[in-house]
Amino acid sequence: MAKEESQVTTDVDFAQEMASLLDQHDYESPKVGDIRNAIIVSMSQQGIIVDLGLKRDGIIQPADLEKLEPEERESLAIDDEIPVYILSTDEQDSLLVSLHMARMNEDWIQAQELLDSGEVIEVEISGHNRGGALAPFGRLRGFIPASHLTFLNPGMSDQDRQRRMAKAHGEKIPVKVIEVDRRRRRLVLSHREAERVWQDRRRRELMETLQEGDVVTGRVSGWRDFGAFVDLGGADGLIHVSELAWHRVEHPREVVNMHEELDVYILKVDRERERISLSRKKLLPNPWSLVDDKYDVGQLVEGTIIRIVDYGAFVEVEPGVEGLLHTSQITGSGTVSPHDILEEGETHLLRIISINADRQRMGLSLKAVTATEQIEWMTQREQATAEAAESESAEAEGDEAPVDEAPVDEAPVDEAPVDEAEEPVAEEPVDEAPVDEDEEPVAEEPVSEIESEDAAAGEEAAQDGSNQEETVTESVESETEPAA
Repeated sequence: MAKEESQVTTDVDFAQEMASLLDQHDYESPKVGDIRNAIIVSMSQQGIIVDLGLKRDGIIQPADLEKLEPEERESLAIDDEIPVYILSTDEQDSLLVSLHMARMNEDWIQAQELLDSGEVIEVEISGHNRGGALAPFGRLRGFIPASHLTFLNPGMSDQDRQRRMAKAHGEKIPVKVIEVDRRRRRLVLSHREAERVWQDRRRRELMETLQEGDVVTGRVSGWRDFGAFVDLGGADGLIHVSELAWHRVEHPREVVNMHEELDVYILKVDRERERISLSRKKLLPNPWSLVDDKYDVGQLVEGTIIRIVDYGAFVEVEPGVEGLLHTSQITGSGTVSPHDILEEGETHLLRIISINADRQRMGLSLKAVTATEQIEWMTQREQATAEAAESESAEAEGDEAPVDEAPVDEAPVDEAPVDEAEEPVAEEPVDEAPVDEDEEPVAEEPVSEIESEDAAAGEEAAQDGSNQEETVTESVESETEPAA
C-alpha cells in the first residue's frame, strides 16, 4: 500500500514538472505581424538564428540587420533576448523574422504613449518639403506641418518659407505628438503645441520663484493705454502707467520702446490668478528727494498746466514734481472758475507758497507774482524764442549754401538750373511711415484676459489720486488763508 502511494506521488511530481517545462514555451501558432521575444542561438554571415520557443526557429536575414545602426549590430551577442517581428510563416523548417521591424514597433508604441500623455520631447530637423519639416523619431520619421512651426509667419511667401525651413536643418526644437496612424505609417508632430506647453511650464516655474521686492530683467512685449507688458522669460508682467515714471505718463510709448530690455521691480505676485505687477519708477531716483535742496518758499518757478479741476490746477514744475495752484491763488477774486482762466499746456510764472517734500506736496500762487516780475519773465521768453528762431534759420542757410554753389561751377545755369537740380531732393518723401502708424500694429497685439481688470485697477488708482488732490486742496487752503 505504501509503495502504491509513493508511486502516485512520483507521477504527480513528474506531471507538474512537465507542465512547468511546457509553460516555458509558447506553442501557439505565430501569425504575420506578431511581436515575439526570442533568444539568439547562432550568428553568422548568413544571418542570425533565434529561438522563439516554438517548434521552428526564426531567421533574421543579413538585409534586415543592415537596416540597424552599426552600434546596434555590434552590440548583439549569443543568448541575448531580443524582440522580433514575424514576417513570414511559409517556410517549413524556420520562420522569417525581423529585428528592425520589431524595434520600429517599439517606436510606434512610444509615439502612442507620448500622444496619450501629452509629453514634450526634443527632435532635430533633418529635412523639409513644401508642406513642412521632417524629423527622425527613433526609426520612424515624423512630419511637422508648416502651420505648426513657430518660426514661420503666416504672411511669408512660399519662397521665404522654404528658405527658412532649409536654414532650420540641424536645429533642435521641442515637439508634441499630435497624431499616430500606424496603418498609414503617419506620425505628426507639432512645434507650436510644444511651445505652448513649455510656456505654461516656464510660467508656473517662474511664478514659484519670483518674490515681491525682486529686481529682474525683462523685455517689453506689448502695451496698452493703461500700461506696458514685460516678458520676464516665460511669464508677462504689467507695469501700470502710474509705475512707469515719477512724472505723469499718458501712454507707455512716451518712456519705453517696444522690445526694449529693462530692469523692473516686482511689486506683487498673485500666484492664484497668475499675475505679476511690476514697477519701473521704483528703480529711478525720486525727484521729490531733491525738492528741499532745489526749491524754497517764495521762489519763482516756471510751471506747465497739466490738469484743471474745479478747485484749481495741477502744475508740473519739473518731470515728477507737481504742485497745486488753488483757485484762491489764481486771482484776487476767489469766485472765478479755473476753467475760464487757464488752459492745459500753458506755461506760467508762479511763486512757491508751501513745500512738503515728505508728502510730495507743493503749493503755488499766480496772484503772488508781481506785474514787474511777469513783464520781465515774458520779455526773457520772447528774447529766447527769437534767438532760437534765428539760430535755426542760420543753420538752415548754412546747410543750403553748398547746394547753391556746387552746380554753378560745374554746369551752365541754362543746362542745369540750381533750383531744378535740387528740386527732387527737396521733395523726397521723408515721413511716409510716421511713427504712430508703425507702432499701431504693436499696440493691437493680443493681450491676456487681465486687461479689463488692470484697466479697472487704473481707474481705482486715479480715484485714489483724486482723494489725494482733495487732501492737497485742504492743506493749501489752510496754509494760504491768512494771505487771502
